[in-house]
Amino acid sequence: MNRTAKIIRSSDDGKRHIAVDKENWGEILLFLKSKKLVKKFDLICNVIFSGLRNTELYDKEDINNKCKQVTAMKFKGSVNARIYCKEVKQKNKTLVIITSELLENKKNQKNQHKEIHLIEKVASYDYEIEE
Repeated sequence: MNRTAKIIRSSDDGKRHIAVDKENWGEILLFLKSKKLVKKFDLICNVIFSGLRNTELYDKEDINNKCKQVTAMKFKGSVNARIYCKEVKQKNKTLVIITSELLENKKNQKNQHKEIHLIEKVASYDYEIEE
């Protein structure tokens, strides 16, 4: 499925970027603001930019072979939300993490049918990335 993403943030060294799915970004931003999760989103972006590995905040959703590029930004606590992302390596070796789909409330530790369907949906997206 062809989609468009726009880069909204970049690391200082220019090797990592955060982009947004243009179709879903409004819904995601509204959710982050309404649940007061914008600072946590900023923290997760900074963890990604620094190259640190913190599986409590950001981790791969490696459920099967076709979903290898799908990751999740985790907002644990009272909401327990996820923003499923697709990692895309560009020709110039930069990594673009595209925030694709929102899961407002994850209820189980293991991924259930709803989560698996959403992860596979994100894996099926082909992005054209705008600067």
